[in-house]
Amino acid sequence: MTYTEMSSSSLNAKLGEKHRAHKFSVMETTLMKVLGVISATAMFLLLGATIPAFAQEESAKPAQHEDKAKPAAKQESAKPQKQEQQAKPAKQEQVKPEKQQQQAKPQKQEQQAKSQEQNQQKQTQQQAKGQQQQEKKQQQQTKTQQNQEKSQQHQEQQATGHGQESHIQYARSGQKDSRGHEYNESHFGPNHHARFESSGGREFDGRREYSYGGYWFYAGAYPPWFYQRDVYFVMGPDGLWYAIAYDDPSLTFQVNIE
Repeated sequence: MTYTEMSSSSLNAKLGEKHRAHKFSVMETTLMKVLGVISATAMFLLLGATIPAFAQEESAKPAQHEDKAKPAAKQESAKPQKQEQQAKPAKQEQVKPEKQQQQAKPQKQEQQAKSQEQNQQKQTQQQAKGQQQQEKKQQQQTKTQQNQEKSQQHQEQQATGHGQESHIQYARSGQKDSRGHEYNESHFGPNHHARFESSGGREFDGRREYSYGGYWFYAGAYPPWFYQRDVYFVMGPDGLWYAIAYDDPSLTFQVNIE
């Protein structure tokens, strides 16, 4: 082979390598472009699929936060309501005593009014009772006075009767007994009655003597009525002395004279 042929074949070979290298470069560039397009498309698709999911996830997160916050908020909002509900009974309990006090006031006033009315009635009754007692006392005093007046009239009538009887049954004035004691109507008889006491008079010679009409009279024993009523002394027609009850001439007993 000649040098020229060798040079030509060498040149062709170089040219062929260059052509192959250029073809490979073009293919590589084309492949790279295709890969780039594919990569871009894949990235676009991937992004297209990822962004909505991410957005949905991100949008879901606030919702979850809101859902999580809602119970807390509900709980927080429920707490004041619960506290209010718990406070209501306490408030009602506070209101109850006030209401009871308000209700008790009319009752207390009514009781006070009733008590005052009862006290007034008691005072009125006591005053009426006191007035009745005073009237009764006055009536008793009036009755006692009337009885005293009647008794005095009766005594005067008896005295008058005794005086008349003395002129008939008793000794006459100036008459004397067996021992010389003179009977005088100015000192003896119903008009000179007196009351004697068991401890009165005097003790003489073991007996109790009573002074009357200027003489001392005594008896072996004195009846109980002698000390319970007025008594007067007289001398009978037989010359003996007698003690007689002023209000009941049937009561009489014999006495001795000194």
